[in-house]
Amino acid sequence: MRLSYRLIVWLIVGVTAISFLFARRQVKAEKLGLRNDLARRAEILAEGLEEIVEPVLDKQSTETLQRLVERFGNRERLYGVAIYSDRGKPLAVAASLAAQLSHDVPAVAQQAIAQNRSCQAYLKLGDKTLHVYALPLHRETEIVGALAVFHDTGYIEAQSSKIWRETFLRALAQVVFIVLLTLVIVRWTISRPIARTAEWMRKMRTGRESHREPPPEFPQGALFQPLTHEVTHLARSLHAARAAAEEEARLRADAESFWTAERLRIYVESKLRDTSLFVVSNREPYMHVRQGRSIESVVPASGLVTAIEPILRACHGTWVAHGGGDADRETVDERDHLRVPPEDPQYTLRRVWLTKEEEEGYYFGFANEGLWPLCHIAHTRPIFRVSDWEQYQGANRKFADALLEEMEGVEGPAVLVQDYHFALLPRLLKNKRPDARVAIFWHIPWPNPQAFSICPWQRELLDGLLGADLIGFHIQSHCNNFLESVDNAVESRIEWERFAVNRGGHLTVVKPFPISVAFMGNSHDAPSRGLPPPERAALLKQIGVEAAYVGIGVDRVDYTKGILERFRGVERFLEKFPRFRAQFSFVQVGAPSRTHIKRYSDLLAEVDAEAERINWRFKEGKWKPIVLLKRHHSHQEIDLLYRAVDLCMVTSLHDGMNLVAKEFVAARDDEQGVLILSQFTGAARELRDALIVNPYDTEQLAEAIRFALEMELEEKTARMQRLQEVIKEHNIYRWARDLIADLSEIRLDTPETVVAPSRSAGASW
Repeated sequence: MRLSYRLIVWLIVGVTAISFLFARRQVKAEKLGLRNDLARRAEILAEGLEEIVEPVLDKQSTETLQRLVERFGNRERLYGVAIYSDRGKPLAVAASLAAQLSHDVPAVAQQAIAQNRSCQAYLKLGDKTLHVYALPLHRETEIVGALAVFHDTGYIEAQSSKIWRETFLRALAQVVFIVLLTLVIVRWTISRPIARTAEWMRKMRTGRESHREPPPEFPQGALFQPLTHEVTHLARSLHAARAAAEEEARLRADAESFWTAERLRIYVESKLRDTSLFVVSNREPYMHVRQGRSIESVVPASGLVTAIEPILRACHGTWVAHGGGDADRETVDERDHLRVPPEDPQYTLRRVWLTKEEEEGYYFGFANEGLWPLCHIAHTRPIFRVSDWEQYQGANRKFADALLEEMEGVEGPAVLVQDYHFALLPRLLKNKRPDARVAIFWHIPWPNPQAFSICPWQRELLDGLLGADLIGFHIQSHCNNFLESVDNAVESRIEWERFAVNRGGHLTVVKPFPISVAFMGNSHDAPSRGLPPPERAALLKQIGVEAAYVGIGVDRVDYTKGILERFRGVERFLEKFPRFRAQFSFVQVGAPSRTHIKRYSDLLAEVDAEAERINWRFKEGKWKPIVLLKRHHSHQEIDLLYRAVDLCMVTSLHDGMNLVAKEFVAARDDEQGVLILSQFTGAARELRDALIVNPYDTEQLAEAIRFALEMELEEKTARMQRLQEVIKEHNIYRWARDLIADLSEIRLDTPETVVAPSRSAGASW
């Protein structure tokens, strides 16, 4: 109510002030117009009288002059006429002026006669203001006198007063109308929605708000957008916090070990105490790109981003990454910082800038033409160049400098280095900050020692990695390969009983940590959500699918993912089981990747050509067996596709883990769908209820597709439930907990001693 009163007062003041200003301007304009009009009429009258008066003045007939001024003094608004001698003395004056004009008129004597020019002025006579127009009179070229015409200007003041009066009445009416209209608008568009919002938030705060009750209609418009934005996110946060608390209470009651974001946050706080968590990776979780004149935030297609971001959201740490978006520099502050996610900031992103030459040599060259094919047994020859190696070293130093800057003033920071782009980074960090606990997680496979020895700089890479206190791989066999590579290449002592390397007095623990996704599990008591048939049909039609059965593959277009082998499996399936023609379509979401590298650009063309060849062979009407979607898709788009298909194929030729398999399982809230999974993925060690295949065996791929489509509903449900239990138990928060637990238990003050990790997961994989 106070707001309404203040608004009304300010409206009255504002409307009155504006009306006053406009009225003042109008009065001035009206006065000026009337005075100009009066001056023109006076000038015309005086010039007309001049022709009559000058001949009479020659005859010096005073009586005739007096009759003239009396005759012309009866005109409208003309107050009188006076004729003067060449010395400024009145010769004839109208009766209306004679009694009041008791002194000389300056306009007559000083200007009209003395300066021989016409002039005008305003004269005060009693309570009247008169306009005087004076005109010199001549005999040939000699001045013989002057003629003065006097007009009453009272009507001008009367007109001004009328304008002020009308303006006041108009302003009063406007104030009354605007105040009433404003009160109605405020009540219906602001007060009521805000009151409903406040009541809804009060119910949420007190726990009386029902999940089935829709949120109120928030106030609309740019004015209320910040409020609506914050209220919406506050509601989501409150719902999430309450759900997390309820889940935690249930887990405590059931004595379960299910890990959530809130549980991880509390655990990390207790383990790291007053220190902070830092993550460094090449790929950033959010990049900003130009779309026309606007800037949009994009989440890059990356399994690493999918895995790591939930940890940063839970722990509110700092993520250091390469700023690769064309608008990234425009969205950071003076310290190259940005709070993310954009819609609900929870952690800090620090961007590091690389030159084009650095990116070409470090990322596309050494990392992805050298280390990537070296670590993946996918029959692509690795390429090592001295120039790429130099850029790789320089980029690692640049990231180390940025990370050291972020850690300045932080006691005992914890650092999680991500992936093969930063093999040298752990040593660079430990040399400057021996008090930091440094872990590096290698997201790709580690090859056998003979394969790794191909790298000309294997010793430098191993020495850089051994600067870490903890090195993590997906599976135990990768740990074994790494330790054997160390044993073959560098001087150190391998402690096989606890999987650690002692090099130069510094101990590095090597352990498997199978990475996962942020799967929260489904309630078996709740009705199945799934994707309703109408929505499924509309989604499939939108992407060009005309089939009863649908499979999906989601990958970056990379030679390690087995996309071509997958297509050949689909082709063989349609050959062997023709009854599924025009009934089964396979959707391949293929995000273009690393197209700067010739092998990748060639592969993209191969994938496109192979899909076209198979479609040409089997196509019938609108149906085609393979639908290739060659663009980046958001997580929301992919999630909908996962829920709409009958099977998912993951046919990697060699993969560290492959999170697509786990994402598909996590998305199936209807507990349906079948996962076909390559035996050469790390995920195959955990997801035993998938259909495990050899992607090189085309016959086996075809048979797996048939088996998946013909599988009984009960078996599909049982398999999916078991798969989901695995991911639920070993989700991304559990992965982060295990990693941080082992890192925090390493004792930096006694490098010869390592506390045996206490986690219960073991090395069963």
